Amino acid sequence: MSEAVEKVLAVLDRMGAPHALAPRLVSALSPRPAAELDANPWLLLRLPEVTVEQADYCARRHLGEAARPDDPRRLGALVGHTLRTAARRGHTAIEEKRLATVVGQLGIADPRSALEAAVAAEEIALFEGGDEADDDFDFEEGGVPEVPDLPDPERHYALHDVGHAEQRLGEQLLRLIGGSEPIMDPMTAAETLAAATTEHGLAISETTREALLTATMRPVTVVHHGPGDQAETARALLCLAAIARESQVGIAVVTPTAPTAAAVNADLDRLLGAGEPPVRAVSLAALLSGEPAPAGIVVLCESMSLGVARMADLVSACVDDAHLVLLADPDQAPSATPGRVVVDVAASRTAHVAVVADDAEPSPVAVLARAVAEGDWPEVEAPDREVVRVPAASGEEAAHRVTQLVTDSIPRALGIGSDQVQVITCREDGPAGARALNAACKERLNPGPGAHGGFDVGDRVVLTAGGPGYGPGDTGHLREVTEGAVIELTDGTRVTVTDPSALRPGWAVSVAVAHGSRWPAVVAVFPPQVPVSRPQAYTALTRATRHVSVVDATDGALETGVRETLAPDRTTRLALILRTG
Repeated sequence: MSEAVEKVLAVLDRMGAPHALAPRLVSALSPRPAAELDANPWLLLRLPEVTVEQADYCARRHLGEAARPDDPRRLGALVGHTLRTAARRGHTAIEEKRLATVVGQLGIADPRSALEAAVAAEEIALFEGGDEADDDFDFEEGGVPEVPDLPDPERHYALHDVGHAEQRLGEQLLRLIGGSEPIMDPMTAAETLAAATTEHGLAISETTREALLTATMRPVTVVHHGPGDQAETARALLCLAAIARESQVGIAVVTPTAPTAAAVNADLDRLLGAGEPPVRAVSLAALLSGEPAPAGIVVLCESMSLGVARMADLVSACVDDAHLVLLADPDQAPSATPGRVVVDVAASRTAHVAVVADDAEPSPVAVLARAVAEGDWPEVEAPDREVVRVPAASGEEAAHRVTQLVTDSIPRALGIGSDQVQVITCREDGPAGARALNAACKERLNPGPGAHGGFDVGDRVVLTAGGPGYGPGDTGHLREVTEGAVIELTDGTRVTVTDPSALRPGWAVSVAVAHGSRWPAVVAVFPPQVPVSRPQAYTALTRATRHVSVVDATDGALETGVRETLAPDRTTRLALILRTG
């Protein structure tokens, strides 16, 4: 046990709080967690599992009569707690009037004072920005313009890290938008595309060709695609690589995680057969941990999965004259972290929007996904068992079916090994949740005592935090334990993880963790009594490149959720930053 944890434990004892909170408080309150908590017991609210009532109880135990409802420490902590709750729901900021209303519902008599206390305590940050500029002036007779009254600036509050990440992202995007010239003129670009398709024996749709020309001309382009467009996307990447080579600007193809880098590279390999692809995809963590050569074209796959923080890291790494291409499937769920970057970039009207579309017949997985995107769940013809639906009467039966599929049915019937099958479930707990399914898969695939902090060599793991060469959502296998856990990621690279808390069992993951990654086969699990939304179901299905098994224990609730439940809206500032910057 570290000295910092021991000191926090002593403070928790005095306030009657559980010892189990200590390690997480050390992470949340560093560099002096014990001293901070001792001075302000309401900092317990930095942890999502602590309620306001529990924090007030501990504060009374610790401070006695000094624990007053109007204590500025309490007011600031409650406002910070409100914004952390909002951030977990995807919001990057809350408008002042709305935040004051929510804070007032917590029983705070003077919400405005609470907001001021939170800013003073550096719990939150205030961001001010005006409305969009209006160039339409009303002219009086005689040609003298009537200047409208200046609007009050919009005031938003955000957590420091989230708010400043969104601000940085907006500023970095504006840097690219304001500084990039066309990579080549339209005629030369069209000729280069024609030569590239001839060289590689490829055919791209007219829609895709127009999208590539747009990306060549414009500094930031959002390129939409749908399910089943992976092959067309790979062809587009080869064409962009040809443009980069001809213009000598370089290209970087980036993915949110190592599994998607492996999937994109497999698509490129299939297109070229024995030929060496002129471009290879790398994970965002791998790109940022190395010293990448300046690239004039930067393509991000699975862009919907990145929130403002990781997207800001990528855009900040782009050189001034880079062209950024955000490949995105707009029907996917929003990112698991705060923000709705692709939506905001497109809505800001500061970037161009184009479409990649494959004219080929869609696969059964794509047919089902497209129907789900429209609110339907039909029966799909799958002659090669690309889509299999497995009904289950209970969570326990669903778990049994999952282990059968992963360990036997899919490897035997389709030749896809268990290590290439990813289980994606809609909940963490319960008999068909990620915890139980991970335990069942480990028992069948790699039984052991958990000799290394609950893990054994050979275990499949998922990373929940970033480090040198790896990022949240990366999956792989534990290969050895030396001074850290040596993980072989899905794309074949090896990384060393020194923080044990960054590892979780990875045979089964939630939809939020899976977002941004793709695997050859997916077992999508829909347990009983768990609400399902259309974007959630769609995202789970589209994580599969070849096969999806749907284990359905919802007794009809899956179809209802797909038909009726959309993703809730998010409050963000990025579009405003881009329009007014």
